[in-house]
Amino acid sequence: MRLITQQQQQQQQSTHTNDEIKSKWKKQVGAAKTTWSKLTEGELTKVVGHQTKLTGLVQERYAITREDAEKQVKKFFAQNK
Repeated sequence: MRLITQQQQQQQQSTHTNDEIKSKWKKQVGAAKTTWSKLTEGELTKVVGHQTKLTGLVQERYAITREDAEKQVKKFFAQNK
């Protein structure tokens, strides 16, 4: 019988969570494209749901403050769970 260490278990859970995020993000790209039309589908696909990366793109593309971009991104994720 093989024993799984706590670290291995955490890695498995992390991988599972990342896979879920990626799967959900593929579905959310369309909604994100509608919300931020200045972002390309390729850019949205690359960020794979990472809020920090998406915030940076929104801030850069729309020439807004980091705070405003963070608010928009948080609102988007709250509405598109």
